[in-house]
Amino acid sequence: MKKFFTKISLKIKAMDGLTKAFMIAFILFSLVTSVVAFRFVNNLTKTMTILDLPGAPLLEGIFNNDESGSPQPGKQVAVATPEPWDGSSRVTVLILGLDYNDWRAGDTPHSDTMILISIDPIGKSASMLSIPRDMWVSIPGFDYGRINESYFNGEAYNLPGGGAELARQTVEQFIGVPVQYYAVIDFYSFIKFIDELGGVQVRPDQPVTIERFGSEYEEVLQPGQDVTLDGELALAYARERHTQGGDVDRARRQQEVILSIRNRILKHHSIPELVAKAPALYQDLSSGIYTNMNLQEAIQLGLLGLQIDISNINKGIIDYTMVIPSESPSGEKILKPIPDKIRILRDQLFATTGTKSPIASPADGSTLVRDEAARVVIWNGSGDAGLADRTAEYFRSAGINVIQVGDAGGYSPATKIEIFNGKPYTVEYLAQIMGVASANIWNTFDPAAGLDVRVTLGGDWAQNNPLP
Repeated sequence: MKKFFTKISLKIKAMDGLTKAFMIAFILFSLVTSVVAFRFVNNLTKTMTILDLPGAPLLEGIFNNDESGSPQPGKQVAVATPEPWDGSSRVTVLILGLDYNDWRAGDTPHSDTMILISIDPIGKSASMLSIPRDMWVSIPGFDYGRINESYFNGEAYNLPGGGAELARQTVEQFIGVPVQYYAVIDFYSFIKFIDELGGVQVRPDQPVTIERFGSEYEEVLQPGQDVTLDGELALAYARERHTQGGDVDRARRQQEVILSIRNRILKHHSIPELVAKAPALYQDLSSGIYTNMNLQEAIQLGLLGLQIDISNINKGIIDYTMVIPSESPSGEKILKPIPDKIRILRDQLFATTGTKSPIASPADGSTLVRDEAARVVIWNGSGDAGLADRTAEYFRSAGINVIQVGDAGGYSPATKIEIFNGKPYTVEYLAQIMGVASANIWNTFDPAAGLDVRVTLGGDWAQNNPLP
């Protein structure tokens, strides 16, 4: 942990007092850290095969695997650096909170909270999406695991950008929207900032028992009543998960606290006061912040976020209707995503004008699919001789890299897509054009296969296709 906070200090030490204050104000406006214990996750294997949501994995092949399939350190590749924000495109920040038990014990931490906060400068709107920590996903460079393992892996293997960068890439791949930035904050910085604001006001929707951070003091908050909480109690309110809805209730309270911070700043005209306190705030808070935002971007985002009307801030939670409770191969409780339901929520929150669509097509002039340069193989199982060749030419003309055409060796009534190595934009494009249902898309992780995506044409494609 000492090494972790040393990185944070070095990241921020060169800032002047005013910009430090803006940096801290934005990140804390964007974040509520939840910390609650859970058991260490061990020995997750790649035997699960579930459908990836689309996204843009930037970190591939970080490790070579040994014969057992375990990742081997020392085979790192360069990490793609986010392009500077142009001030007009949608920008998305991953907010991370760390596991309290790991943090308290001084162990390499897992993340315990993941919230995407996205701002659309053109539409003057924002959105928040909370992602459960137990979501079972593909982690770039590793195998499947709970999504909170991505932070642990990045720190444990000392990857470029650490745990926050690998978590950013994992979420980007899973959700399917570009995530430019990340911000990690520790508990004491959160508490201190809330106290400097004079507390935050919340209104519970059910009885919530909270315990003051670091003590045994308990208080029961009653539903329907406004209450102002200091920093320690606000953190406890956001951490508490022992209510009827469990982690979903907790995610809702986290979002409530984030908006309460924003409202507190605006209602009490606190920006001038925060600026005046900049030197003291910096001394107390700077060592607890780690982000890849530069100063100008932090200031721009902070001011823009405060200008957005509350009615234009959309909130979403991946709840229990969008997942299937299950167990990992090692017996840990996990949540398997239902991709179609999560896509609907994603599109509701992140669809916007003036920004790249997560579902990108080469024919639309987007470079997202082309840049993936996915190696696509087309097999013909449609019963229509020559259909694979015609399909290959059609997709090549649209910018798809079809490297081989072959015979499936039998008839398939439905077209299928098999994923060997990521390439979510390409998969999403092919599935959309060919009308492939999610049940007919599956993952076969094999980066040594010599291809990324294989399409097996079925009778449905022979009967209904846009080929000339």
